[in-house]
Amino acid sequence: MGICASSKRVRQEEQDSDENVVYVMDEQGGGGEGEDGRGARAAASRKVASLFSQKGKKGPNQDAVILCQGFGMEDGVFCGVFDGHGRCGQFISKLVRDYLPFMILSHRNALLMGSDDDDDDPAFSDASASASASSTDGSGQSSPAPAQLLEEWREACANAFEAMDKELKLQANVDCNFSGTTAVCAIKQGKDLIVANLGDSRAVLATMSDTGYLKAVQLTTDQKPNVPQEAERIKRCNGRVFALKDEPSVLRVWLPDEDCPGLAMARSLGDYRLKRHGVVSEPEVTHRRVAPGDLFIILATDGVWDVLSNEEVVSIVCATPRKQHASKAVAEAAAQRWRTRYPTSRVDDCSAVCLFLRDQDWASSVAAARAKAAASR
Repeated sequence: MGICASSKRVRQEEQDSDENVVYVMDEQGGGGEGEDGRGARAAASRKVASLFSQKGKKGPNQDAVILCQGFGMEDGVFCGVFDGHGRCGQFISKLVRDYLPFMILSHRNALLMGSDDDDDDPAFSDASASASASSTDGSGQSSPAPAQLLEEWREACANAFEAMDKELKLQANVDCNFSGTTAVCAIKQGKDLIVANLGDSRAVLATMSDTGYLKAVQLTTDQKPNVPQEAERIKRCNGRVFALKDEPSVLRVWLPDEDCPGLAMARSLGDYRLKRHGVVSEPEVTHRRVAPGDLFIILATDGVWDVLSNEEVVSIVCATPRKQHASKAVAEAAAQRWRTRYPTSRVDDCSAVCLFLRDQDWASSVAAARAKAAASR
């Protein structure tokens, strides 16, 4: 079975001629044809999220990011960040970016319809009536219980990631033995957020208290070999975990009898030579109900998180005058930090997606909350 998606129902819009950044909108979402239609879709995407990918100094940009609108329901959203590594990393991250969203939705729809046929055409808005009813918040119909919703999406994501990993192996022109990619994805269905993470990219939520206090909440765990549970699994499968002398703080995964490849993460898509030695493609999936104080979610590659803290990233986004420039501001701040902190090292690729959770600008939200708190005292 090869990878496929319906070109009749899905359109990719690559802005600024950046092949690392892709916007996808369900054709049924409107906008029409021609330049006016494309402009309307671009404007709509900027209200939903900000995307940016900045090439580092280590070679080709191996990062890839995506925003899918009309995902699963009319106002549903999928966004993802993928950080490739190895000789073919730049190709693998783009393959996963382009097809994983459709595979997740296809598996989700199959579960909802009680069907085992995962090869049906995965259209964005073709989820079953039961999916639409259970996901819509403003129509008077309640969402499923959080535990049920999480289990449904966890199964869909696990199946899709497994299928994606198998599909990569079928790509004749891409050697995935020592190349692969991370994947961190956020799915918004009404007021429900599902986050799926594989590898060492990260998702962070910015939320605000009733008194206007901003807080950065890490939604994912960096799946690196320094996490005890990850290292134990790898060692049980005869993989080795140790750091190089010139990088004593960076644990890496090695083959049993060869000092290669030195993978700096414990889970990934691809990296087939390490799959029998404990490196797995199973994502961690979590659920969160959007709260009134939740402002945005930042997904970013380790090029950002290796040099900026969660709190710094949230502050940078909040300080950006125009929301559509938020991810660019984060990536540029990370690149600058690389240059100042590690002047002799090559700057890593830095990519981010900022998914907006409210229409009101953040400065106004913070000011209003603080004024309300002050008035109540």
